[in-house]
Amino acid sequence: MENTLATWWPMAAFFFVSSITPGPNNIMLASSGLRHGFRRSVPHMLGISAGCMAMLLVVGMGAGQMFVRWPLLHTLLKLACGAYLLHLAWRTATAPTSLAAAPAASAPETDRPLSFWQAAAFQWVNPKVWAMILGVVALYIPSGPFALQLALAALIAGAVNLPSISVWTWFGVGLRHWLRSARRMRAFNRVMAALLVASLVPILGM
Repeated sequence: MENTLATWWPMAAFFFVSSITPGPNNIMLASSGLRHGFRRSVPHMLGISAGCMAMLLVVGMGAGQMFVRWPLLHTLLKLACGAYLLHLAWRTATAPTSLAAAPAASAPETDRPLSFWQAAAFQWVNPKVWAMILGVVALYIPSGPFALQLALAALIAGAVNLPSISVWTWFGVGLRHWLRSARRMRAFNRVMAALLVASLVPILGM
């Protein structure tokens, strides 16, 4: 039991550092918190955590070995990730410069927060999440009944990830008072878009 606990704490710390540091998820959450508020961004946050947990379970049970057997899949994943991030960067850069106070039936597609399923699906093309999941499976899963340990690791991932990423959503909410002008809002959107494009750099070294 003591050896298991000694492994869980470093794993939780690894999840915390991986979750709270800048990356595509957190950049998008800061933008969503600013544009749509905390409540409307909740499905986005839940989708991220659920997607990470699902990835950990699937990859831990052996799906990650597909990349070893078929390297082309890894290349296709990188291309899909890059294309989707560029799409999100364009969507962010061209977002309206007025803040959304409430959902509107006439709101344009570019001004809607990500849904639960969109956010969950995005984790499969997020290079930072892949690095986190593969690192956990390779280094932190304790010995013992592997399926049980993997399930516990997924629960720890969700428990650590959700409050960590919510910090970035609150950060975006806190900026609402400072970005009331269209000029500042446009500049913020473009900076967020540039950061998303910059997050493509890790893909080049994968």
